[in-house]
Order: sequence, then structure tokens, then C-alpha cells
Amino acid sequence: MGNVNEKVEAASTQTAAAKEEPKKLKPCCACPETKKARDACIIENGEENCQHLIEAHKECMRKAGFNI
Repeated sequence: MGNVNEKVEAASTQTAAAKEEPKKLKPCCACPETKKARDACIIENGEENCQHLIEAHKECMRKAGFNI
């Protein structure tokens, strides 16, 4: 059955793990809004005409903790 202390420790460990999940975000999954807009612009207009969207996506990635 286990004692109460074991159950409390298990619950706090799960809570701590849940708080760390945002750090495990993969670059491919970060900033989907800016990524979609950037990619669509590049396909339709070419990279040279989409620098503002490219920079916006880079900024979003930096805010998400990625070193871009």
C-alpha cells in the first residue's frame, strides 16, 4: 500500500516533471503561428521578401528559449 510520505513524494516529483516540460519543447513544434506565416510567405514571395516574418519567427524562438 505504501505510506503517505511516499505518495506525497511521488506527487511532488510528478509536479516538478510537469513544470520542466516546456524546456523540452522541440524547435519544430515551437512558435507554430510565426512558422506557418513565415513558410507561406517564403513559398509565395521568396525569402528575400519575407525578412520581417523570418525575424518575427526568430524572436519567438528566442523567447521560447532557443539560441537562434
